[in-house]
Amino acid sequence: MMRDLDRLTSAVQRNCDISDSRFAGNYGLCTFLLKMREYYRWENELPFARALPRDELGEWLAAREQAWDRIEADEFEPLPLSPGALDPFDADSVNRELLPHGCVYSAGYGPMHKPVFFLGRLLRVEQRAGFTIVLSSCEYARELAAPPAMLRGRTVFVRQESVRRYLWEKIEDWQWRKQGNAMANALASYDFAADTEAALQRMTDNEMESMILHELGEAMAGELLGEAWGEMMLTLARTRREPVARAVRDLLADCLSTLPGLLERANQPALHFYFATFDALRRQLFPTALDAYEHFLRNADPSRLWQAAHAGKERWLATARGLLALAPDALDAALETLLDDAGARATSAS
Repeated sequence: MMRDLDRLTSAVQRNCDISDSRFAGNYGLCTFLLKMREYYRWENELPFARALPRDELGEWLAAREQAWDRIEADEFEPLPLSPGALDPFDADSVNRELLPHGCVYSAGYGPMHKPVFFLGRLLRVEQRAGFTIVLSSCEYARELAAPPAMLRGRTVFVRQESVRRYLWEKIEDWQWRKQGNAMANALASYDFAADTEAALQRMTDNEMESMILHELGEAMAGELLGEAWGEMMLTLARTRREPVARAVRDLLADCLSTLPGLLERANQPALHFYFATFDALRRQLFPTALDAYEHFLRNADPSRLWQAAHAGKERWLATARGLLALAPDALDAALETLLDDAGARATSAS
């Protein structure tokens, strides 16, 4: 383990806090509270199965929001490392220092162009299809969003601890509502009733592969769409149409890599979880995939899922390229139309 880890952790965590202070208000109330619950659990190193203390959680939440108010205007701190202070967004230079010492760092931008920083313990490094896969275990510093996986250049960062927390959020949400048999099918594969922590770890190990497949699909989509896509997303950042454009690219990535990968491996638990977390936006845009999944459940026949992935690859690539061809002032209307057309198809089908 490297020297001065505590000092580095403090600097990274401060940058995480500054990012949260600027962007936490962009979440919907339910999403914000759910993320804050798990953030509290992480900060206090509490087991997932333990109920959170309501009064202490409320006091912590109020104190955290007050602390954010004090630092919202602060600048991100350089990172204290042996070559000298490094730019917190220069993850490549930071990792040249950290990886030999068993640590890993990542920095980038997530949804709403939110800065995302992370520091953790290195688990292992893999090479796949010309990409470097860097997997981490425990997390020393993180921000509120804590994406389980992120693509940066030709490196995919997968965060085991954040995958566990992401899965637990989805499981808890399902347990409160008990809606949808896809999640029930996914959880049945791991025997949560016998040992919650062990089952969650088995599920985490399996879903980390799904995360890698998706990020490789993102890389493939990036090669097909070029740098213009990132430039377009900057114009949509923090607008209500940003999620629609992100969903288009996510669906392209999944049809290029995630769904074919899961089907090739016959990974049914991960396939169930994929459709359990098929959010409302993707359901509206891509009902064909849901129909194919329902056919699979009834007939144990994956052929329609293969067809949906193949057709989806062509459809979402054409859709994404169509968006790129538009003038900026026509883009918002096109995304609105995309949603309206999907909603109209869903209404007529019902």
